Amino acid sequence: MAAGVPVLILKEGATRTYGREALRSNILAARIIAEALKTSLGPRGMDKMIVDAFGDITVTNDGVTILKEMDVQHPAAKLIVETAKAQDAEVGDGTTSVVVLAGSLLEKAEPLLDQNIHPSIIIEGYKKAMEKALEELSNIAVKINPKDKEYMRKLVYTTLSSKFVGQEAEEIRNKLLDMIIEAAYTVAVEQPDGTLRMSLDDIKIEKKKGGSLLDSQLVKGIVLDKEVVHPGMPKRVENAKILVLDAPLEVEKPDITAKINITDPRQIEAFLEEQTKILKEMVDKIAETGANVVITQKGIDDVAAHFLAKKGIMAVRRVKRSDIEKVAKATGAKVVTSIKDVSPEVLGEAKLVEERRVGKDKMVFIEGAKNPRAVTILLRGASDMALDEAERNITDALHVLRNIFMKPMIVGGGGAVEVELAERLRKFASTVGGKEQLAIEAYAEALEEIPVVLADTAGMDTLEALMELRKLHREGKIWAGVNVVEGKIEEDMTKLGVVEPVRVREQVLKSATEAANALLKIDDVIAAAPPKEGKKGKKEEGGEEEEEGGSSKFGSEF
Repeated sequence: MAAGVPVLILKEGATRTYGREALRSNILAARIIAEALKTSLGPRGMDKMIVDAFGDITVTNDGVTILKEMDVQHPAAKLIVETAKAQDAEVGDGTTSVVVLAGSLLEKAEPLLDQNIHPSIIIEGYKKAMEKALEELSNIAVKINPKDKEYMRKLVYTTLSSKFVGQEAEEIRNKLLDMIIEAAYTVAVEQPDGTLRMSLDDIKIEKKKGGSLLDSQLVKGIVLDKEVVHPGMPKRVENAKILVLDAPLEVEKPDITAKINITDPRQIEAFLEEQTKILKEMVDKIAETGANVVITQKGIDDVAAHFLAKKGIMAVRRVKRSDIEKVAKATGAKVVTSIKDVSPEVLGEAKLVEERRVGKDKMVFIEGAKNPRAVTILLRGASDMALDEAERNITDALHVLRNIFMKPMIVGGGGAVEVELAERLRKFASTVGGKEQLAIEAYAEALEEIPVVLADTAGMDTLEALMELRKLHREGKIWAGVNVVEGKIEEDMTKLGVVEPVRVREQVLKSATEAANALLKIDDVIAAAPPKEGKKGKKEEGGEEEEEGGSSKFGSEF
């Protein structure tokens, strides 16, 4: 050091930003992500078109889908993306709100940082504000009866109104609403304490291109996107006895490479006859149990399929593991992993198993199951893009119902709850005092970003809308919010049926605050040097050459 020799600690090409600069860089990245998503919030939210490296197009206004499809590079932006994914995994809704609120919290923290308030004080203030907001949220939330289907319909309508499905004709919207409600109540199980519980695994969403969304249907059973193995098999089986297999109906091949030396053509014949005999014994064993439908996760040999057809047994092969489990649950069958274990006790029951043509393809419908707590929503649509978006929307709606079943409490939508919490937090801030008071007030301002964005997407004057909302809330109208559809301020959003599960809003507050605090805590970003293109390219090329060489060698052996 004395001689002016530089001391290298990081590898060549690594970068380091620290102190206020690192903080500003992270805040800016989070704000840019929030800005990108902001316009897609609410019923009048705009859609985003994302084109990936392969040219595949995704058009959506679903927050988490936009973030998943975006190829985000900045580490702080990635943290925001992870927050939205966590929100989606936990409650399935409110992903756009989380990102907008996290971005707003960081934006409001910037002026405080400029006043030389330490990030730790801001973090502490934000934590206190979140705890107070959650407490007030519980106080203002309205308890509802989760068994009231009409009320639940309003809830689902609020969720769908901001999505692709919500923009469809009323006839389509109502049909999908009815299907979602019916599916949820079919699979819901009443608990000893009187509440309901539903598992989203019990509701399968199957998509098939063709027709329109109006042709979609709810099947009280399982629909498999497969066709019957053999043309000679029955296409319709009533009072089905179903065998669910996780084993192949094929002659097992040895794990190690084996060779058979044949000196006489008759030996081939004997070998094939033995194979046929083994397969026939398998089918005979299945037929003995009284099974007339076989559904397997593995393959079925053509010879085995022929014997099954002769016995009048319908068979479906290569069914997904998740579908196998659903079929077993719905029909009361036990999944058998070996043909040796096949017996009448492991069979499931269903009133009807039938192969039907849907669009250009054939699908197998299992209806009238012994345990109908598994249903399938069969979606039809003109394009893959429309089907994917409809699937996302229905999944969000089902999440909302699950949240209400878990915690049957609601709050007003349209930004009403955010403005009310902001008003209460301002009063709370004055009792705290000190620099933390400024952080709590910043938190209150950040919350008001949600109604501001909603007013903006409705084409309203945002400042006027916010002033009007504050005035109504100070008069005690706690559910005053933005009526986005009509472009005006409404005194009671709950009367319009614009309501949300309290669990979603709670999770929004928790996730956004945690994300903002995590970024405010970072004061040093050390990034490794990116790999050099030349080296990477050579390595990949070498790998390809090896692979090609390997395949030609493989080919010559055979």
